Amino acid sequence: MSLTERGIVSGIELSISCGDCVRRSTPDCEDCLVSFVLGDEPEELTLSSELAGVAGLLSSQGMIPRLKFHRLRTEG
Repeated sequence: MSLTERGIVSGIELSISCGDCVRRSTPDCEDCLVSFVLGDEPEELTLSSELAGVAGLLSSQGMIPRLKFHRLRTEG
């Protein structure tokens, strides 16, 4: 049974903006999935649900860095 057959939207994307991450320009940033994919000065990464799943599988096996994004807190 596919995700869409269970009523879950299949086009969900993972969108990460490095400007919103507390770990930007830290050692964690250097070893993050976003930096691995985009290079030394990443800004934003958007992955389809399928690619996000593949990235999760590969990172869980230690084949690529894991996503270390942690959103900045906003006051309000």
